[in-house]
Amino acid sequence: MAFPSFQANPTLDLCCYVNTTRHIQVARIADVENWYFERVVFPGERLLFEAPYTAHLEIHSGATVSAILTDTIVCESLKVRTSAAIAS
Repeated sequence: MAFPSFQANPTLDLCCYVNTTRHIQVARIADVENWYFERVVFPGERLLFEAPYTAHLEIHSGATVSAILTDTIVCESLKVRTSAAIAS
């Protein structure tokens, strides 16, 4: 399984999503051509990932047999501040 690289990439932003619920969620990005991202996010877990700022993170929650799309978040709003941005 390939994990996203956290090396500096000018076309990708480092993003963070936190599962604040008491349920297991599936985070998925499927709206970027030739690119797919899907991870299980446990309750209280922070998920760091790289994505284009135009991508949308889908959050799926529900029973183990069926999952319901419960939220879609623009990845730009999940962007993590860089140390250069904090210093200025």
